[in-house]
Amino acid sequence: MADTLYIIDGYSQFFRAYYARRPYQTSPVTGEPTKLVAGFADILMSLIRNEKPTWLAVALDVSGDTGTFRSEIDEEYKANRESAPDDFGPQVDRCFELLEAMSIPMLGVEGVEADDVIATIARRFTESEDDIHVRIISSDKDLTQVVNDRVELFDPSKGVRTPDDVFKSEGVEPSQVLDILSLMGDSVDNIPGVPGIGPKTAAKLIQQYGSIEGIYAHLDEMTPKRRENLEGSQERLVRNRELVRLRDELDFDFKLDDARIEPASLDLATIDSFCRKLGFTRLPAQLRELLEASRVEAVVEAGGDPDADGTLWAADASPSVVRPADPNASYKLITTEKQLKSMVADIEAAGEVCFDVETTGLNVMQDALCGISLSVKPAEAVYVPVQSPRSDEHLDEPSVVRLLSGVMGNKTITKIAHNAKFDLNVLRRAGIQVEGPIKDSMIASYVADTSRSRHRMDDLALGLLELDCISLKSLLGSGSSMKTFDTLDLDQALPYAAEDADITLRLWNKLFKEVESKGLLTLLDDIELPLVPVLADMEYAGVKVNADELDRQREQLEIELKRLRDEILDAAPGPLNPDSPKQLAAALFNEPEADPPGLGLPVVKRRKTGPSTDQEVLEKLDRDASVETPLPGLVLEYRQLSKLVGTYLVSLKEAIDPQTGRIHSSFNQVGTATGRLSSNDPNLQNIPIRSSVGREIRRAFVPEQGCRFISADYSQVELRLLAHLADDEALQAAFHAGEDIHRAVASEVFGIEIEDVTSEQRSAAKMVNFGIVYGVTPYGLARRLDQDVARAARIINDYKARFTGIESFLEACVDKARDDGFVETMCGRRRAINDINSPNGQTRAMAERLAINSVVQGSAADLIKIAMINVHRDLGRVDPQARLILQVHDELVLEAPAESADAVQEFLVTTMESAMDLSIPLVVDASIADNWFDAK
Repeated sequence: MADTLYIIDGYSQFFRAYYARRPYQTSPVTGEPTKLVAGFADILMSLIRNEKPTWLAVALDVSGDTGTFRSEIDEEYKANRESAPDDFGPQVDRCFELLEAMSIPMLGVEGVEADDVIATIARRFTESEDDIHVRIISSDKDLTQVVNDRVELFDPSKGVRTPDDVFKSEGVEPSQVLDILSLMGDSVDNIPGVPGIGPKTAAKLIQQYGSIEGIYAHLDEMTPKRRENLEGSQERLVRNRELVRLRDELDFDFKLDDARIEPASLDLATIDSFCRKLGFTRLPAQLRELLEASRVEAVVEAGGDPDADGTLWAADASPSVVRPADPNASYKLITTEKQLKSMVADIEAAGEVCFDVETTGLNVMQDALCGISLSVKPAEAVYVPVQSPRSDEHLDEPSVVRLLSGVMGNKTITKIAHNAKFDLNVLRRAGIQVEGPIKDSMIASYVADTSRSRHRMDDLALGLLELDCISLKSLLGSGSSMKTFDTLDLDQALPYAAEDADITLRLWNKLFKEVESKGLLTLLDDIELPLVPVLADMEYAGVKVNADELDRQREQLEIELKRLRDEILDAAPGPLNPDSPKQLAAALFNEPEADPPGLGLPVVKRRKTGPSTDQEVLEKLDRDASVETPLPGLVLEYRQLSKLVGTYLVSLKEAIDPQTGRIHSSFNQVGTATGRLSSNDPNLQNIPIRSSVGREIRRAFVPEQGCRFISADYSQVELRLLAHLADDEALQAAFHAGEDIHRAVASEVFGIEIEDVTSEQRSAAKMVNFGIVYGVTPYGLARRLDQDVARAARIINDYKARFTGIESFLEACVDKARDDGFVETMCGRRRAINDINSPNGQTRAMAERLAINSVVQGSAADLIKIAMINVHRDLGRVDPQARLILQVHDELVLEAPAESADAVQEFLVTTMESAMDLSIPLVVDASIADNWFDAK
């Protein structure tokens, strides 16, 4: 709307964003809640994009609920309002930061409310001679009284309200709304109305008599009870009108020019930093579109060619001057042996060094070392290049390796890094074996707060140190034109590389204190940090993969896929590409006479784009006895085999290192909130084990010639940990007796002798056993057992009644989360449970299941990590050539010379079973084989 001033009722929209039905959000950088901020940013950008306001301002309450003139009129005014949630205020402050960076004025006056500020502005500009309109962004009904021909009320969820709209809904003019509000009162603001008069009655009375004065002039026409209520409320109504009436004559300074939307006035640097700090990616993109649209419009108006200019928010891909985040930091280049020897002496004197490597890429086994940065004191660092465009400007790599090997291999000197296992392996490949205590700021960040979804150095520096580090992208560019670090001039490489070591040291110092203050040092020092060199060794060792076996399996599956495609075409009512969900939906659910024709099956589940054909839908159709077509089952099998070929067989072969013939997967120590390890490039933990065809892939994983695989897997580890944590005597007794735990539990739940347990009863007990820690519901169990919900509910209730210790433990987990906002594993690992007190029942139930699962699964993660550390530490005593190469869930895989395989297996089982002292025995199943498939 042209020539319109938009005024946002700030707190009205803050609360709207806070209570909106969207998932709980936290910043991946700072860990702070951001749901309100993200919601308000969406409201703001939607308004700017869709309404294109000429002017925009935000009105705010600056005196609180009880600090205005209305509280002087009635001390009970708003006195019953509950305080805002603890995370509300900090998020509002973030909104203020955003508004300031976008040059949107925030208006507030002491002693009055935002509504009064809005009313004053509306009157001031609509009574002027200029043809200015005002649109108020609010859902507050009190503001209806200021609506007129040039003032509209705009609720984003309901639309615009004009005087005609007010008359249609209330049957009165906006100027009469004051009397309606006075009569009916407002429970939210603690304004009592006339007894017996609600919104509809109040509107009807004002329609009939015109005003409160008109009503009192006709009291004789009222029923005795209403007349009595009105007579007893006359003084109250006078006060109500003073409370409800908006003050529109306030004196404060505000000029329209202050509120003009000017894209060029955006503080881009601040907005960019703000968005990265809160993890917002959509807002910068939206602002770029706004800026570009403004640029194009300006160029066109000037008669120019908009395609001739760049965008307003384009960054120089290779800035000529690179400035560190801290302008006071001192970074130096080391290019001589004398300088490097002096730095080595400084490291030895300090007893610790923070280091970071620069490489030509991120593949540890293939990319080359470009240099190493070192720091022993915050705000000071050096960079030692070994590659640059001019080889005469720096030392060569052999010289640097020779001079640094001693100090980096000194076991008495502490080494500090960020994502240390990468740096350890890069230096190992270059010839420097790093020894001594390893401290890792990324791991410290993870231990301190697992809710942080990003633990990158740049993100942590921005969130914790308020330092906006040099981005690698700004130096190297991206895409096909991306450069490598060795091509950078040293005046650009120095500040970036040295800053990495400096910032890492600062982060370690800060995060160590945070970990210590939270009582998490034992977890950090005894489990997470000792695991770093273990994972580094595993990644460097890798696992051998037989490429010929992958090709053989791929050829077999492609023959099967061709057969399935032919059978799918035979079963389909017309031409069908089985890889197209849209075509499949038409084939399944369209009527036979439709175009294209279909089988006319009932739709199971709908999505926005039409009927769903996901796995759950196809499985349901395949199980349905009334569905005669084999098409759903054929497509399920086709999808399974197609995924095996593309996701595993092809990808695994591509991941084989050409020099080592092994796959060097990366084990992610900070990727899950429970503490579980994950792997990527490639993800070895997702290789299928439930399907016989999927399991075959493991045949391609083989030991080196002359070696064998030793695989060991914890048996029912989460259930055993549950028995220990819950201290449930019945469940512990079954484990001590060494019985089939699922059959034993079925015997207890169904009240029958163990030898009388049927396979169906054992399956039900197994489902509950494994599902209980994931908060299995009657519906979920019914679906898995293919039984009715009532029957499933009885099984769960009988289980909890028999194993009362478990029920008490589950309740204790939920109570702990409610009281403290987090739960803890056996080793003290914390996980925040954000929605545990959510007013939404479904959201709260999910949080409760998460609280339970996090304790049990997190304790299992602690257990396997302790076992890995112990195995890695002592394995050399059995055979120095044996090595730990894989960890998948509760399984460890070792590679050892064939002659020592039996001894390694015995050592492995003993070490894993003694990793934790529990009230029930830990049991490990182990085997020796010539490939991973046969090892299970």
